[in-house]
Amino acid sequence: MRRSPQLMIALVIAVVSTISYFGNRTNNEYTGKVQHLAMTTDQEIAVGLQSAPEMEAQYGGESRDRAAVAKVQEVGQRLLSRAIKQTPYKFQFHLLADRNTVNAFALPGGQVFITEALLRKLHTEGELAGVLGHEMGHVVARHGAQQLAKQQLSQGLVGAAGVAAYDPNNPSRSAATTQMAALVASTVKMKFGRGDELEADELGVRFLPAAGYDPRAMIGVMETLQSVGGGRQPEFFSTHPNPEHRIEKIKAAIEREFASGIPTGLEP
Repeated sequence: MRRSPQLMIALVIAVVSTISYFGNRTNNEYTGKVQHLAMTTDQEIAVGLQSAPEMEAQYGGESRDRAAVAKVQEVGQRLLSRAIKQTPYKFQFHLLADRNTVNAFALPGGQVFITEALLRKLHTEGELAGVLGHEMGHVVARHGAQQLAKQQLSQGLVGAAGVAAYDPNNPSRSAATTQMAALVASTVKMKFGRGDELEADELGVRFLPAAGYDPRAMIGVMETLQSVGGGRQPEFFSTHPNPEHRIEKIKAAIEREFASGIPTGLEP
């Protein structure tokens, strides 16, 4: 009886977190899936714009290679105008000065980044389009807002577990229960992260041909990542599937998208 108020509080936290998550539903026009989101599109844009300067600073700021910057922006705008067209997001394409870190990423709302280190590893304009198309896929699939909603749900459930498990007479058991709940939550989030990467690859397969690029260029990107050590981390413990697995999925996506064969005349 002494613990019933504690359990009721935990139940309320869990119910509120669950209702808040499942109560926000929207259909994504690019993926065709129902999503649970934690932000509006305007909020995504604001978060991306506010976060962009800090992210740039972490990678040495904007590149001073004007020709390379222009190429990144040219390819990004080509994808935007031909493949995505109407969108509420304010896409901007950034080349970062970091020549040591092979990376590309996108922030919610349309801020897309690629480092000089990765750009210098790519072999064709199509491969650059593959990198940017993948990151643009994250934006239009609203993966950032989706991940935030899942994170809020996980935090709420872990908090509820901590309240329910708290025992002032046995703090070690309370801590162990809370840690287990946190581990389960982080495992769930990792699974969703891997799914987001594969979904962004599939969107890239669609975007590239619409902009005049051969979708097989994305396979070249994966081979490049593999050559620089992208596949060393075990897949289960990474939010990014290893390149070998992604190559298989990209090939399958290309076969589904172009069952009658890839159109001719696309840039490599």
